[in-house]
Amino acid sequence: MKLIDRSIEKFFWIAAVLSLSITVLIFGFMVILGFPLFKGGQFFELLSQPWLPDYGTYGIYPMIVGTLSISLIGLVFAFPLSLGCSAFISVLGPKRFGRVLKKIVQMMTGIPTVIYGFVGIFLLVPIIRELFEHGSGMCILSASILLAILISPTMILFFSDSFDQVPKPFLDAVDALGGNKAQKILYVILPYSLRGVITGLILALGRAMGDTMIALMIAGNAVAIPDSVLDSTRTLTAHIALIIAADFESLEFKTLFACGIILYLFTTFITLSVRSFDLMPWRRK
Repeated sequence: MKLIDRSIEKFFWIAAVLSLSITVLIFGFMVILGFPLFKGGQFFELLSQPWLPDYGTYGIYPMIVGTLSISLIGLVFAFPLSLGCSAFISVLGPKRFGRVLKKIVQMMTGIPTVIYGFVGIFLLVPIIRELFEHGSGMCILSASILLAILISPTMILFFSDSFDQVPKPFLDAVDALGGNKAQKILYVILPYSLRGVITGLILALGRAMGDTMIALMIAGNAVAIPDSVLDSTRTLTAHIALIIAADFESLEFKTLFACGIILYLFTTFITLSVRSFDLMPWRRK
């Protein structure tokens, strides 16, 4: 029995080391291939310059702005929707219907992103275009709304699982004091589930920043800095997908590695944020 336990422990240790090694190697790969940008002092210039190939300027600042705009606005749309749906599944709605709704949400997590993109092109984009009468409808607002639908299932599952972990005596105490369901959510469930809510938010933001297809199909892929949510934009992931076939020796191609490094750093920051929140002393009490 001890031999089996040691074998399993060793297997998981090897898997953890292998996962860490692959992650470090990927980052090292991007840094090595992007080294000419660092050597020539061009990397930090690319972060603040516009994308003007006709003038020999290949800055990725517009793509950084586009990525943050779509991701953050999508998160703003998705949070109340996810929180309300989770509250309905776990507290407000009938238990049987809540279980069915949760199964539907779980199924939504397996839908390919390109399907969301097709629905957005033929349904959402025309609505935005006709409603605001501005541009083609392929803009930050359209991409953000669709991205909110994409990341909502992730948030809903995190939130509802956190709500379900609230100890039953806490809920019974609210009922004994004559509290209603809204008070139960506001004063007991949300404070107790804060860790799960924050974790779901941060991980959903990571998925939003890393999405490619919705940004590629819906955002319009304009390389100018947007002035409003109705303007088209391009994200870092969409830029990588569109420039991948450029000349390997050109500065245009080398901007891919700058985009990859920035995305990697964004993801690392998000992961560390989750870990830091878990390690806060007040969370361990």
